[in-house]
Amino acid sequence: MKRYDAIVIGGGPAGSMSACLLARAGWSVILVEKTAFPRRKVCGEFISAPALALLARAGFADDVLDVAGPEIRELAVYAGERIITGPMPRGETPIEYGRALGREHLDTLLLDRARAGGVEILQPWRVTACRPIADAYAVEAKSSSDAAELVAPVVIDAHGSWEAGVYPGSTIRERQAGSDLFAFKAHFSAGALPTRRMPLLAFPGGYGGLVTSDGGRMSFSCCVRRDALKAFRTAAPGSSAGNAVFAHVSRTCRGFREAAEAAVREGPWLAAGPLQPGIRFTSHDGCFAVGNALGEAHPIVAEGISMALQSAWLLCERLVAAPRSLRGSAWNAVARDYEAAYRANFAQRIAASRAFAAAAMRPSAAGAVAHVLQGAPGLLAFGARWAGKVAPLAFGSGCHSAALRPVNVSEENQGFPPKPPFLAP
Repeated sequence: MKRYDAIVIGGGPAGSMSACLLARAGWSVILVEKTAFPRRKVCGEFISAPALALLARAGFADDVLDVAGPEIRELAVYAGERIITGPMPRGETPIEYGRALGREHLDTLLLDRARAGGVEILQPWRVTACRPIADAYAVEAKSSSDAAELVAPVVIDAHGSWEAGVYPGSTIRERQAGSDLFAFKAHFSAGALPTRRMPLLAFPGGYGGLVTSDGGRMSFSCCVRRDALKAFRTAAPGSSAGNAVFAHVSRTCRGFREAAEAAVREGPWLAAGPLQPGIRFTSHDGCFAVGNALGEAHPIVAEGISMALQSAWLLCERLVAAPRSLRGSAWNAVARDYEAAYRANFAQRIAASRAFAAAAMRPSAAGAVAHVLQGAPGLLAFGARWAGKVAPLAFGSGCHSAALRPVNVSEENQGFPPKPPFLAP
């Protein structure tokens, strides 16, 4: 049995960032990740300017920018035969534009940074149980040849979207419906996508996106309804699910067809689902969720990575500001403050993503929206702002506890998010 100040479950962007920031504050932290890195993962790969600003505050931005794709300076909507373009609004931070980076690179980079910062890493290990003991939690973890019991008063669940967490109260929705969304992703070389453009693809039964990622690869990711996927496969007998989706999007979306008709796929299709957009706030008694374990927007707004990193910062700001002596239910004041800050920062973009997704998947609605955008392409920039691609994270939103002092962006920060106490010199 080994004791720590915090146990982090999951080594994706939210988990690695949480572990790294707490370790910098002097916490003893262990992170358990079930998969060996590097790993490919279904993901749109885009990192917004505000999220890159957070990485800059942590000292990681240069590592990311050295390998990421080009700045994304142009937005587009590809709907049916229409192609509408407009400028990406500048971020309100010194890093003005977002970029894309494959998860096989980003996740490895952040986990290496956490390890170098003093975080103990168990990988590939799987958490099999988490149970309360006195004023702490006992977490059981296993590898292919070993086992360990870890104890800490704080557990951070960063397991992502696709499985239930193991801590008390963590659940995952189980259902099957024709409206369920499944995600597909692949990289392509020799595509014809303008390198600084990020288009939204609207097609019957789903939506998707394109972006130029690291190494000049064109990254295609999309979400497809369960009932539509069945129809796509019927229309392409003998094809894999990924190839059937590719054929359908090529047939129904001119912009995608022109970008991808000469492209060559690199590696296999990745698939995951069903997606679970929305807020699933389950933090209590010293257990906290971050990233997609806590909540996610529809991928149509390309904010998954950014929200994961930002949620980690919101939580760590509050954990580090709180008295280290807190145990059990005493952490619930921190959890309430964290939830208020999370909702203040993300509820709008989660609602926006739901509306955008509903319109994109219906041909009549997508056509009407595309017609409006064609006459007023400036609305693309408005949508990007609404989706969270411009404004920095509001660290102090919702702070109400005397032990948790809000911090505001000041002029000397030059637009960066405020420096939390764990990054003070």
